[in-house]
Amino acid sequence: MTVHPSLQTSIDAWTHSIDAISELVNPLPEREWNRATECPGWSVRDVVSHVIGLDCELLGDPRPIHTLPRDLFHVTSEMSRYMEVQVDVRRCHTAPEMTSELEYTVIRRARQLRNEKRAPDTMVRWPGGSELTLEESLTRRAFDVWVHEQDLRRALNQPGNLDSPGAYLSRDVLLSALPRVVAKDAGAGPHSAVVFDVNGPIEFMRTVRVDAEGRATIDGSVSLGPTVTLSLDWETYVRLACGRVRPEAVAEQVKVEGDQQLAEAILAHFAITP
Repeated sequence: MTVHPSLQTSIDAWTHSIDAISELVNPLPEREWNRATECPGWSVRDVVSHVIGLDCELLGDPRPIHTLPRDLFHVTSEMSRYMEVQVDVRRCHTAPEMTSELEYTVIRRARQLRNEKRAPDTMVRWPGGSELTLEESLTRRAFDVWVHEQDLRRALNQPGNLDSPGAYLSRDVLLSALPRVVAKDAGAGPHSAVVFDVNGPIEFMRTVRVDAEGRATIDGSVSLGPTVTLSLDWETYVRLACGRVRPEAVAEQVKVEGDQQLAEAILAHFAITP
């Protein structure tokens, strides 16, 4: 246990997901590392490289000195360029090199987390230059690793862990963004009520309510006569919220009742990850 139990949920979720990634990729033959994932431009190798690279940065390792090729068309922003360096520098690595570096990085990072003594509100640097609290940093890292575990599982046809500790942590991260998505991004009007009815390994119903001033809140109570209701399964919710698939590609998995135009606006702005 860490000194601060409020950090333990994120550490447990990260540990569960990173161990699952190791189990997924350790037996893979070389050709399987080149399978495409739903992350634009990234293969299985690239996703694992990203996971390794970010944990190396959080360990304080220096970033690789590396010039990116100019033909990486999926690199469209400064942040994606920043993230791509850790990925591209490993594109020539073999399967044994990848698995051994992953194993070594996990051992080092797990040791660092076991010895974490700082307070949850300590400000820490996040890769890319921003600062956030230690608690937020660990939550964001656990969320990122679980999402990438699912990227790998879909690419390798190895479904699982949709109800793991990382899945529940990710649910809470994604739900926290819904008020902004509905009120600010999709422009839901005052007194709107939007219900999200999610089924599957993780089930929940949440209502986003927009008040007279346009401010949105979220709760678990049932809304009578909502403006719109979106019903979908948990995996589709994750894929949409993490920008892995376009709404039109999963239209058959999303049932809409009520204001169709508002529903389309919400789905168009549903992705909260870059």
